[in-house]
Amino acid sequence: MIPPAHAPAFLAAHGWGDARILPLAGDASFRRYFRVVGEGRQAVLMDAPPPQEDPRPFIAIAEYLCELGLNAPTIIARDLAQGLLLIEDFGDVRLRETVDAELHKEAGYYAGVTDLLVHLHAQPPMDGLPVHGLDQWLDEVMLFTDWYCPALDIDVDRDAFRAAWEEALTPVERDGLPRVTVLRDFHAENIMLVAGQNGIAHYGLLDFQDALVGHPAYDLASVLEDARRDVTPAIEAEMLARYQAATGQNIGHAYWALAAQRNTRILGVFVRLWKRDNKPHYRSFQPRMWGLLERDLAHPALVAVRQWFDANVPASKRAEAWK
Repeated sequence: MIPPAHAPAFLAAHGWGDARILPLAGDASFRRYFRVVGEGRQAVLMDAPPPQEDPRPFIAIAEYLCELGLNAPTIIARDLAQGLLLIEDFGDVRLRETVDAELHKEAGYYAGVTDLLVHLHAQPPMDGLPVHGLDQWLDEVMLFTDWYCPALDIDVDRDAFRAAWEEALTPVERDGLPRVTVLRDFHAENIMLVAGQNGIAHYGLLDFQDALVGHPAYDLASVLEDARRDVTPAIEAEMLARYQAATGQNIGHAYWALAAQRNTRILGVFVRLWKRDNKPHYRSFQPRMWGLLERDLAHPALVAVRQWFDANVPASKRAEAWK
């Protein structure tokens, strides 16, 4: 977490030459974040080094979300050639830790998160975003057979795996519900609680640069079946009902199918982060991912997928393998 060599000059050029640069966070990509602290003010420096990263999608989506009345960081300064952005600092109060410390408020916080998605999905999706549909869903789940299974010495039938998922996900592709802006990495560690803001603006949004146009159930499944914290099952059911009541859309089948798809993909992604990117701490999330997936697979819509898992992945290669 050493700032890039060109960061001081970038900050000086935009009136922040006297500021200190402090490490803040890294993530699963090449992006890194630093807190920039000046006299009576602070901001966040995003280092998105080219050619691995391109900050332009982040800028475009942040501006789109702000136009909708949602709370994405204001862009203070930019240098696209060097991959540097200076953005608004939402502070240190994050949804994950706040809810974990105040579980009696879990329903209220997640009601606000659900209402945020209702508001976002009522707007036309952002122009120019990639499509997230059946072909993409099927390609993504193959990360499980391509990364997870080799890492645990599981020999599987890839074609049967893809066919089972196609059977489960084709009805979701064809359900006729309007497609929406999908933030994709929408979970409790990417949602800040912004002081002085109320309603859906209280929730500061981060890490949305990979947004897509896709199914309205996807982000709800992402935040309620969170890879990083356990959402109370009763809260999950309550928020699914809240979303359906507010939108008039029956997303129940799609919710469980896309939750299972996402959790299967993440099992593969976390192994890839460990094996390819030398980020072994992602292994610690695998037992939770299996717990979520096992629950999803109990849904009748996923019988073909459940049968494939039962035939190909023994219990010793599931959550138990990571404990």
